[in-house]
Amino acid sequence: MRIIAIDGPSGAGKSSYAATLGLPIVPTDHFATWDDPVAWWPRLVDGVITPLRQGLRGRYRRMEWTDGVPALGAEVVVEPTEILVVEGFSSGRRAAAPWLSQLIWVDAPDALERAVARDGEASRANLVRWKEFERGWFQVDGTRDRADLVVQR
Repeated sequence: MRIIAIDGPSGAGKSSYAATLGLPIVPTDHFATWDDPVAWWPRLVDGVITPLRQGLRGRYRRMEWTDGVPALGAEVVVEPTEILVVEGFSSGRRAAAPWLSQLIWVDAPDALERAVARDGEASRANLVRWKEFERGWFQVDGTRDRADLVVQR
């Protein structure tokens, strides 16, 4: 099984780029919350990546938002596949390197404004805080520097 990570800043166009590939996608948005941008990782690895690499179905409960409040919601089943795309912030983290076949970095010069346009003006304060976390994360993790392909949107 091959795993492709599509990583980059919020609002850069990762989801729309991933959709053009025509492959099964597990978005990190199904795991992360404003208050937990990265610590959810074991749920993805234990529930999806490990079983799929063993030829088994993966399962996880996606994060669902009601009135801006996240809670675990519906179960998502991920069928075994030859190629899986894990798309979203921190999908290409250093911890994934041993099993990644490819890391694609997607970037856009106006990513914050694109994210606000996508999520609404009411999300701006959370997105600004998120962007600050992202910058620090990417700097320490070195995600872009390890990318096999860089896509500008």
